[in-house]
Amino acid sequence: MIMKEKEIMTVKQVAEYLQMDEHTIYKLARSGQIPSIKIAGQWRFKKEVIDKWISEKSLERVLQNTKLSKPSLKTRK
Repeated sequence: MIMKEKEIMTVKQVAEYLQMDEHTIYKLARSGQIPSIKIAGQWRFKKEVIDKWISEKSLERVLQNTKLSKPSLKTRK
């Protein structure tokens, strides 16, 4: 089976893919803020899961902004 894109990525590959610093990726992985797994002492990331994570984070942001921008309804006394 020929893979066009790597399914499992290293910290360096994820950093390049997300256009972030490698140190930031390490920090996110250690704190559990980015989906990852440590194998034989090295962090690995599944591209499909990273893509889903990005989509979910983007949606959370949109929903949060929508919620914040709705005018609050005040009841008359």
